[in-house]
Amino acid sequence: MARLLLLCAASALLLAAVGTIPPPEDAARMARFVLHSCDWGALATLSAQEGLRGRPFANIFSLSDGPPGPFGGSGVPYLYLTDMEISVQDLEVNSNASLTVSLAQTPYCRRHRYDPQNPLCAHIIFVGSIVKVNDSEAVLAKKALFSRHPEMESWPKDHNWFFAKFNITNIWVLDYFGGLKIVTPEEYYSVKP
Repeated sequence: MARLLLLCAASALLLAAVGTIPPPEDAARMARFVLHSCDWGALATLSAQEGLRGRPFANIFSLSDGPPGPFGGSGVPYLYLTDMEISVQDLEVNSNASLTVSLAQTPYCRRHRYDPQNPLCAHIIFVGSIVKVNDSEAVLAKKALFSRHPEMESWPKDHNWFFAKFNITNIWVLDYFGGLKIVTPEEYYSVKP
């Protein structure tokens, strides 16, 4: 319980330390900010399941791009997965996916009374693929995920958990009125959160 309270306090400090979100004209920084502020996202796959084959299938996954704090994010969305999970089974057939994260899960939108669908309650849509990380990157992924999701350390070992990352190929930012903004991965990774 103490770890959970500490984690909540760290998330609140992150938003407080930054003070305000990046301006709408800085879409790459906004994308980094939103991802780092979020602890989970909606991952959409193309289903490989009988009766749903080829149809979109969205599921919630915990994620992290680094430990909480204003400068802790790498921009890489890391996940902790098991082959027993239905969406991971989809990814074994087709690793392409999209990932949506939103400030609606933070105090920011509630504090401003923004509905989650309001463009001012920024959300980011990433498109790419899920890939297992190598052993050296697994150390970074473990630190990123377990610092925000300490419960993961106690998940059943016989589920054969593994670390993966979302390999970003396309980014869309909706953070203001007027439609989506396109950010390249190069722009995204070149800014600091």
